[in-house]
Amino acid sequence: MKLLIRSAIIIDGTSEFHKKKVDILIINGIIEKIGNSIKAENIDKEINLKDLHVSKGWFDSSVSFGEPGFEERETIENGIRTAALSGYTEICLNGNTDPVLDNNSSITSVLSKAKDLAVRIYPIGALTRRSQGVDLAEMYDMYQAGAVSFSDYKSAVMHPNLLKLALLYAQNFDGLVQSYPQDNDIAGHGLVNEENNSTKLGLRGIPAFAEELQISRDLTILEYTGGKLHIPTISAEKSVKLIKEAKKRGLNVSCSVAIHNLIFTDDVLAEFPTTAKVLPPLRTKKDIKALLKGLKEGTIDMVTSDHAPIDIEHKKVEFENALNGTLGLESSFGALNSILPLEETIDLLTKGRGRFHISEPQIKEGASANLSLFNPLVSFQFQESDIFSTSKNSLFLQRNLKGKSYGIVHRDRIVLVD
Repeated sequence: MKLLIRSAIIIDGTSEFHKKKVDILIINGIIEKIGNSIKAENIDKEINLKDLHVSKGWFDSSVSFGEPGFEERETIENGIRTAALSGYTEICLNGNTDPVLDNNSSITSVLSKAKDLAVRIYPIGALTRRSQGVDLAEMYDMYQAGAVSFSDYKSAVMHPNLLKLALLYAQNFDGLVQSYPQDNDIAGHGLVNEENNSTKLGLRGIPAFAEELQISRDLTILEYTGGKLHIPTISAEKSVKLIKEAKKRGLNVSCSVAIHNLIFTDDVLAEFPTTAKVLPPLRTKKDIKALLKGLKEGTIDMVTSDHAPIDIEHKKVEFENALNGTLGLESSFGALNSILPLEETIDLLTKGRGRFHISEPQIKEGASANLSLFNPLVSFQFQESDIFSTSKNSLFLQRNLKGKSYGIVHRDRIVLVD
């Protein structure tokens, strides 16, 4: 395919074309030429969009769909379409399916369903069999099949010896172990952040201490075993401090934060919206300030949409009975771009690949085209019509956002919003 992208401003601090308005000629998935007013014959498609900006393809380290087992929430095919229209070219896919992705064949099956699609999937295999937290899963077999990390999605590793064994074993193949940061004995049956709002609303709380205690324990184990640990979706002020100190001590630890935990506090719980029931829970302005500082300093390594489609039968119910999770792919760019400068937003949306042994794309002649296309200037109110997912459980509905994705160019494919 011969594609010409016209008058696009490149946002990429590693590229010689950073902040320049250029044309980009792509032939059979390879960037053939970047320059002004490119003349080319027999073009299959020309892209010329309002306020068009281009960056390296966006990456997300924590995305859930549903298939296999929960296709009513989201299929792999439509999930990938959603990611592409939201500007993402590569995603790490959580294994919280039915059956859980805990063996070679399940990883292979997911990859085969996505092999010809525009967004590249990198599966996260379960850390324990059926994610039950008892016995380690077949980590090396899953690694050979294509798993890039191992995690029991939103389930804490409660047995310290199990985490110790996982970190020791994964060193044989440089594997990345994830541990969800919550001590379940402290969290109990909590539903929201334990603070003034939980008391006022009469909702059982999850104290930030539950997160801090688990992180402190996990870092102590990491210091003993060595290896590589990733702590997904931290949410509390002290968590940032603990990880910052651990990095100073030379521990091989990384962490992420969910974009909605950078935007919303537990004040949004006043009317009991089930879209605000998420894990980790929404916390306070003080926590958000610490998280944003952690991002700027590099203590927090990456952001994630933590995209979690939930069908209406499990969201349009009483708050206590609703499942945790919110959509995030479609709103991620507009949300981040509303609170951060554009270059910081794009930097965060493209960070994290190296931690999962995923190669970094480049915007230069001769490189494979791995591009996100977007308009950072448009302001709008996020509506259900902006959701591409099968499920509609977005915490960002009715939120004013700035910036929209046009789509992607990746794997010699074009996916653009109509």
